[in-house]
Amino acid sequence: MSLQREWWLRVLAVLVRPRLVFLALRVEHEDDLEARKEPVLLITLLAGMAGVLLSPTWGRLLDQGSVDGLVVAVVTFIGGIFYGAGGYFVVGGALYLGARTVGSLGSWRLARQVLGFACVPLALSLFLTLPVGLAVFGGDLFRSGGSDEGRGGDVYLGYKLAFAVWSLGLLLYGVRTTYGWSWLRSIGALGLLVGFMAIFSVIALVL
Repeated sequence: MSLQREWWLRVLAVLVRPRLVFLALRVEHEDDLEARKEPVLLITLLAGMAGVLLSPTWGRLLDQGSVDGLVVAVVTFIGGIFYGAGGYFVVGGALYLGARTVGSLGSWRLARQVLGFACVPLALSLFLTLPVGLAVFGGDLFRSGGSDEGRGGDVYLGYKLAFAVWSLGLLLYGVRTTYGWSWLRSIGALGLLVGFMAIFSVIALVL
């Protein structure tokens, strides 16, 4: 079996056997690194699109009369590219800094790839939440004050957020497994990630 095929299979394997996948990330031979590129790229794009759909702004896109379903699809795809790339490099950078602060000697690339594979549940949510939302709420999913307001909408939002929480838990497990740390040290690294992200946000607002 080729290395590239192995890494494509690990995209889904991380949902059921995450330990084996995150241990495999420790191998940083050139062939392995090359084989991971396309799977990580796909995860990043899909997770970015799923993240875009969690934004309140996307729940109001159809309020504008000039916007239709095709425009929503195109804007979501483009937004996903930017959200995914931004998250991969910025959040990956924050994870790298957090890990380095608590003693990691791993590379920025390793931190990004741990983050990437941890985002598989979020990427998967695009196929498990959007069709449900469209089937239940239709176009109101992208309009303010539609049928997705109220209890039904809250349940749907909770359903979407569950995948984000799953990814966060997988990230914690991935950090612990890849770096070989204790739970406490891994939590510390994620806590520092949040701190660095807050600093990045403040700098972005000032600039």
